[in-house]
Amino acid sequence: MFDQASQHLFTVRDLLRFGVSRFNEARLHFGHGCTNAHDEAAYLILHALHLPHDELDPYLDAHLLPQEAKAALALIRERVETRKPAPYLTHEAWLGDYRFYVDERVIVPRSFIAEIMLNDGLAPWIEYPELVHRALDLCTGSGCLAILAAHHFPDASVDAVDISHDALDVAQINVGEYGLDERVRLLQSDVFAAVEGEKYDLIISNPPYVDAPSVAALPQEYRHEPPESLGSGDDGLDVTRIILERATEFLNPFGVLVVEIGHNRDVLEANYPQLPFVWLETASGDGFVFLLTREMLAEAGF
Repeated sequence: MFDQASQHLFTVRDLLRFGVSRFNEARLHFGHGCTNAHDEAAYLILHALHLPHDELDPYLDAHLLPQEAKAALALIRERVETRKPAPYLTHEAWLGDYRFYVDERVIVPRSFIAEIMLNDGLAPWIEYPELVHRALDLCTGSGCLAILAAHHFPDASVDAVDISHDALDVAQINVGEYGLDERVRLLQSDVFAAVEGEKYDLIISNPPYVDAPSVAALPQEYRHEPPESLGSGDDGLDVTRIILERATEFLNPFGVLVVEIGHNRDVLEANYPQLPFVWLETASGDGFVFLLTREMLAEAGF
């Protein structure tokens, strides 16, 4: 079917219909930037044609050169046959207007913390961005949250740590592309190990948080991502526990901790009934990202 398609598809609209049909036929799973077959087919076609990734309508009836149709069909075919997430095929992921290089050395960026920072920047818990002088991004992966933090908190130096040397190599590409080498320091570290003795006004983390049963049931697309970036013990909270139990050592007075934990709110609250978690609002609800101040942690005995 793919070999014959270019002889019958003449416009972007034709390609889009074909892509959606093939994605639905293959029963692909979405969730790495796009949530449905239409949006993902549109994204891959626009990327192949070197068009803005968020402007489809002006080009729908544009006629394609044979090599353009061939390039777009190659991406659609690769998505179906490999079931790799689209960002691994295009080597880019978007958080708002921020573009990040990605490949299979890092998890595809899709953080609720990014949404929160892009919307209100943690107000009112951090009232003025200028008050953040030092920030720490734990489990930085591609470096996306560290870069967003550096942009939102213009006076901050940011330490970004990850246990994976491969992930840090990708993060270095992104830090360099944003010209932040002087402000974002990349460190290989198992959680806090490489920053002992340091103090921060803000700690953010999108750690591994998928529980063991969910890891076992993940669709094929997610199995292309580094497994250490997804699973975190039987209940998904192994890394989160380390962060909670040690955060006060690394936070300045009135410092803020922000951690993403996926669908684990009920399990987390049952494990830590003494902690007054503040659940931050996102487009998907208020059960995915918690905030605690150093004082909240200390008063609870941490």
